Amino acid sequence: MRFKADEIVSVLQTEIDHYRSGVDAREVGRVLEVGDGIARIHGLTSVMAGEMVEFTRTSVRGLAFNLEENSVGIIILGDYLEIAEGDEVRSTGQLLRVPVGDSVIGRVVDPLGNPKDGKGPIVTTQSRPVETIAPGVAGRQPVDVPLQTGVKAIDAMTPIGRGQRELIIGDRKTGKTAIALDTIINQKEENVVCVYVAIGQKESGVAAVIEALRAAGAMDYTIVVVAGASDPAPLQYIAPYAGCAMAEYFMYEHGRDTLCIYDDLTKQAAAYRQLSLLMRRPPGREAYPGDIFYAHSRLLERSAKVAERWVIVPGDADPAKVTADWGVNRNPEGKSVVYTGPLEKEHGEKHDLPKHPGHKLAKVPGSGGSLTALPIIETLEGEVSAYIPTNVISITDGQIYLQPDLFLAGVQPAVDVGISVSRVGGKAQTPAMKAVAGRLRLDLAAFRALEAFAQLGTELDKATQAELDRGYRMVEILKQKQFKPMHVADQVMIIYAGTRGYLDKVPRNQVAAWEEQFLRFIREQRTELRNTLRKDRKLTPALEEQLKAAIGAFQPQFKPPAAGRF
Repeated sequence: MRFKADEIVSVLQTEIDHYRSGVDAREVGRVLEVGDGIARIHGLTSVMAGEMVEFTRTSVRGLAFNLEENSVGIIILGDYLEIAEGDEVRSTGQLLRVPVGDSVIGRVVDPLGNPKDGKGPIVTTQSRPVETIAPGVAGRQPVDVPLQTGVKAIDAMTPIGRGQRELIIGDRKTGKTAIALDTIINQKEENVVCVYVAIGQKESGVAAVIEALRAAGAMDYTIVVVAGASDPAPLQYIAPYAGCAMAEYFMYEHGRDTLCIYDDLTKQAAAYRQLSLLMRRPPGREAYPGDIFYAHSRLLERSAKVAERWVIVPGDADPAKVTADWGVNRNPEGKSVVYTGPLEKEHGEKHDLPKHPGHKLAKVPGSGGSLTALPIIETLEGEVSAYIPTNVISITDGQIYLQPDLFLAGVQPAVDVGISVSRVGGKAQTPAMKAVAGRLRLDLAAFRALEAFAQLGTELDKATQAELDRGYRMVEILKQKQFKPMHVADQVMIIYAGTRGYLDKVPRNQVAAWEEQFLRFIREQRTELRNTLRKDRKLTPALEEQLKAAIGAFQPQFKPPAAGRF
């Protein structure tokens, strides 16, 4: 083989032209000790809290957790057994980020965004920091749009709004995850992106959850983030933040409504406690470090209904193409005036828009999204006054408490109406539901007290017995099977029938059959009534008369089930 001199000269000339004399300076440290998911590093004096570092030999990533005088505490986001004392560690100058975007939807990933479902790599060029600052007061707007769970007991008595943080709390095996999954399944027609974060759960249990979501067609709009019981504590700790970041992309970039379920934060708190004690942070109550409240609050504060942004544009402008710099009115710096939130929008409509005839107020696309959080907390023997439950209760906007005694008695979902509350309340209910379920909470609470009194064996008068009988039937109405979420229009009709006394003569053990046959009758023979209720979500006097007539027409058609069927 002969070499051509002109080719060699050409290659050398190219190398000389592209030569750069810059120095690539990186700070390097050494591992002093490693174990249980953490490493102590000597060096890295300029590393920042929360900065990513890389163990050079194994390419495993870590996160700067403790900044001490003579060393740095690193939590290892990978297999810490591969790391040895004396290994080199380099700082990266970057914060921890996870991949986001449409390509993540329908996938099962770990807290670092690596796929776990065997469907190949996640192809996306977009990412978001795991830790971001929550929007301030001015960047939010009131929570007033309902997020329907499909569960009658919740939508009627403890309604959830888009942008709210509603805690699901109860003992082990009382149906907490079931409510969360029903809520995800119910979003199929609601255009809500869902993120389910499994923290410290058994792999078999998570696999069953994923299969249930896939069977219901819910994986088409759901992201599952898994940090299982066998995963290191650092991954369990960052999992909810990673899931929140994936949801925030759709909220901030596309203005979409999102739902995040953290199942459960008790396990995440335990992982944080483990890391903190290994880092020799001082333990406080129940051995948790003092900043465990901050760990949960900075996560849940990121849930919000983000304020919409509006600008004044020409009347023929395409609303889908409007951007924040299209505003025709300008501030002293020459920038477009943007109206953020309902109050500024109202001011713009009343005072500024009349100054620009032929113009209109247009919403900036990608603004006004929401992130709703449903954190789950597991209690021990109903102890809601423990450290972590009280912490999370104080952060959230209400809680759904699941009572073990009710669950064992066959009342499922086992929602305790006495302790459960939504601090958004009727603001997050459709007008129709508010009309039929306004007194349902108080009536059920009174029924529970009356039921306890009746157990004493005292003879009851006729009115009290009638109230007790109706209460039993309302309890039957609020029972619901798992993976069977119900549209709010169907909920309104069945709760109306129960509260207005149309079920008083139906035997208790036949209420479920009555409900099933009645809703089938409405779908098949009164389709227009149901469609109107679904569309308007208001129970007008005319619609109420139609509903009464439908119930009256159905009553003779009801066929009691054969013995043993229900």
